[in-house]
Amino acid sequence: MRLVVIGVNHKTAPVALRERLALVGEDVAIALEQLEAFTDGSVIVSTCNRTEIYALVPQTLSQSQQAVTSPTVNDVTSPSFISNTSNAALSTNISSAAISAHIVKIKTWLADFKQLSLTEIDPYLYVHRDTHALTHWLRVAAGLDSMILGEPQILGQIKRSVHMAQEQKVLSNQLGWIVDQVFAAAKRVRNETKVGAQAVSLSFAAAKLVTQIFDDLPNRTLLVVAAGEMNRLVATHIAGLGVGRVIICNRNPERAEALAAELRKPGRQVEVRTLQALPQVLAEADIVSSCSGSMDLLIDKTMTLQALKRRRYQPMLMIDLAVPRDIDSTVSRIDDVYLYSVDDLQHVIAGNIEQRRQAAVDAELLVSQLVVEMDRRFQVRQVGKDIQQYRERTHDQVDKLLNESIAKLNAEGASPEDIIAELSRRLTQTLTHAPSKLMRKAAREGDSELLDFVVSGLKDANRGH
Repeated sequence: MRLVVIGVNHKTAPVALRERLALVGEDVAIALEQLEAFTDGSVIVSTCNRTEIYALVPQTLSQSQQAVTSPTVNDVTSPSFISNTSNAALSTNISSAAISAHIVKIKTWLADFKQLSLTEIDPYLYVHRDTHALTHWLRVAAGLDSMILGEPQILGQIKRSVHMAQEQKVLSNQLGWIVDQVFAAAKRVRNETKVGAQAVSLSFAAAKLVTQIFDDLPNRTLLVVAAGEMNRLVATHIAGLGVGRVIICNRNPERAEALAAELRKPGRQVEVRTLQALPQVLAEADIVSSCSGSMDLLIDKTMTLQALKRRRYQPMLMIDLAVPRDIDSTVSRIDDVYLYSVDDLQHVIAGNIEQRRQAAVDAELLVSQLVVEMDRRFQVRQVGKDIQQYRERTHDQVDKLLNESIAKLNAEGASPEDIIAELSRRLTQTLTHAPSKLMRKAAREGDSELLDFVVSGLKDANRGH
């Protein structure tokens, strides 16, 4: 397959080294351009938790690299009559030693590109090749290799990396085919297992609660109390579910406006209010997310009861992510109010993580099955090209023999019977040379399985005619 992956992640390298090896911004375009000089296509995936280079080792290596390769199947089966070109130059198979040498070349390039020494980074680099590389790529795309098991963001990050490679015109047809297989397989893993079904972050868990309580989200209002980073994440996820209206109450109006700008979109109304307006706007909220960092309660039981009465006792979901708490814990005793503290969400997440771990067993099994399927499809795809090349080379040789015979027929005194007999003999030698050589090699090496396969295949072919 010639696919290799070289990289570091959160399991193999400390954050200090991952920072130094990160490939972001303009570096990615430059790196892809440089890699194109000695690969058959590459994709760079660089996130906060990993930097990886997925590349195809060139199908034709330099003369010095080919010198270290061992004889290939094409060396055995290619007819010796094929011009004067060496078998090594025609071979589509590359030895393990040659691939290993090319992996070192990519490692050395990475060290030089990041102005680091290879000896410094090599202990932290991992390398996968062929089906192992394919397995790794699929595990990464499915979220099985992520810090947060089953997280979906990595698939989007890989898609952006592939898009960058496409823009730089370094995604070869073969690597593009592999990418399509990986994306399709990753989708199957997510659809057919529950590895990503349960929320395992506070913001995702909060969003999950919303979907469990409300269904007509375009008609619902989200109240965001305080516009800090945690509440920004929660608001982004909940608003992303399709909530029709968002109210932001914050002490700092500039930060509130900045969050409002992020959340505004067609079909969604976003308003900014002062924190002092909280008692008035609480009644308008179906969903409340609060995370202020205040030392005092912002929403007490009395305020909640008044808001609930004004709402005609329609259900309210309150999510209190603050420590100390922003919402009076006694609010949880009020009918039609669902209050979740940060501890409540942590308990939900802990249970969900365990469910994901159990689902990961099924996901890993499915990955193994999908890799086998992908490898078979690749082999069928590749052998089709090999057959086409073999036929083209054979056709060229047959044409050469035919033209030589026609030239002899046009000569004076030529015997047509003799020329046709010679052509028949030479065609027979040409067409039987490769399988004869392969059978002799199999017999000489005691490979009875290969010998039986070739002999039975030739018999079936003859019966077909």
